[in-house]
Amino acid sequence: MDRARLLSSVKRIQLVATRLVENLLAGDYRSVFRGPGIEFDEVREYVEGDDARQIDWNVSSRMNSPYTKTFREERELTLVLLVDVSASLMYGPPQGTRREVVAELFALLSLAAAVNNDRVGAVLFSDRIESWVAPKKGKRHVLRLIAGTVAIEPKGKGSDLALALRTTGEALKRRGVVIVISDFKTEGYLPDLTLMGRRHDVIAIRIVDPLDREYPSSGLMRLEDPESRRTILAPGAAAGFRDAYRDYREEQRRTWVADCRRRRIGALEVHTDADPAVQLIRYFEKRKSR
Repeated sequence: MDRARLLSSVKRIQLVATRLVENLLAGDYRSVFRGPGIEFDEVREYVEGDDARQIDWNVSSRMNSPYTKTFREERELTLVLLVDVSASLMYGPPQGTRREVVAELFALLSLAAAVNNDRVGAVLFSDRIESWVAPKKGKRHVLRLIAGTVAIEPKGKGSDLALALRTTGEALKRRGVVIVISDFKTEGYLPDLTLMGRRHDVIAIRIVDPLDREYPSSGLMRLEDPESRRTILAPGAAAGFRDAYRDYREEQRRTWVADCRRRRIGALEVHTDADPAVQLIRYFEKRKSR
């Protein structure tokens, strides 16, 4: 991509995302996550009515009187965005639909975190880790992340979500929020997703193209997998083929949703033929109401 088009794309996404975050998203962003929980604050003398289970017996024995532990709610969230940049999502021009939707979702979520003074990190992955940026605070940090996500030209073609989940899990020592943006056209990641869901608040965002739902009525076409480069002939004019294709895709969708629910993973499908911001805001409102 030439530099002028890159800068234009980055500025447009940043501008749209900033306006949406300031006007619509920021207030809901914090309220939809379970957050990191509580952290130890201090030890103080026990007073009547304190929870006896929180007595610190080591300190109490040294001081010859009961002392209790106190805790406070952690106010700072750590958000890590796992972004699939494999060929199935990056295929086509930089302003292509899938790629634009991924960039817009990334911008919306990271800017919302920055507005709330939370730390934001990112893992961009294909069949390898293309980029790992440790969580930090600040809008300037987030704007650099957005620019890097828009501009990335991945070295890998395939998708290894399991690797990305393991990498993130090893780096996140304390409870945080992990959002995965992918088409989930990969295998072998469910054990790592299960483990991630036990330790962190996880939301899976699945990018869905119209072709992921219905095959268009057309003549005989040769289709190529952008990751494996394998090709097949698709008889789009045959109603039986289109019906079988639709049923297969719907079964894939149901299986993915069920897999997420069993693991208590938030599941959101974002369709490329609809406004990603509207879909994200609706999901936040629904999740908050729970």
